Amino acid sequence: MSPAADERERIRAAMNRILDGMPNRSNGALTIVALALEAEVPRNALTQRHTDLKNEFYARAAERGGTSELETQLRAVIAKLKKTIENKNTELAQLRRDVPALVRVVNQLTLENQELREALSNPHAVVVPFPGRHPPHRDG
Repeated sequence: MSPAADERERIRAAMNRILDGMPNRSNGALTIVALALEAEVPRNALTQRHTDLKNEFYARAAERGGTSELETQLRAVIAKLKKTIENKNTELAQLRRDVPALVRVVNQLTLENQELREALSNPHAVVVPFPGRHPPHRDG
């Protein structure tokens, strides 16, 4: 597969957008992966065909003093999201551990409810209502 005729121009334009802190397609990181995404070229276009542009990108990034403000902000958001995911995974694991016990309780209460209904339907049974609760009104 031969490279597109405008590949170098796209890489240079993408380089400028990233270094200016205005990426369109990538996260704006000062990495070859972000540059390739921004330029819409395969990563190997930078690592194999256009190593001079890759080196230029790294040099220009180093001249700027490293990471851009956008990248710093994005990294902070990523860290916050990772922490949120970690917390949600912990919560989900606890909920999954709780489910079997809750299912057992529901089954037990269902059986007890069924026994009480059967006892209530027996005209000779003595049913003692729970304090503070009233049996359902029955006509008949």
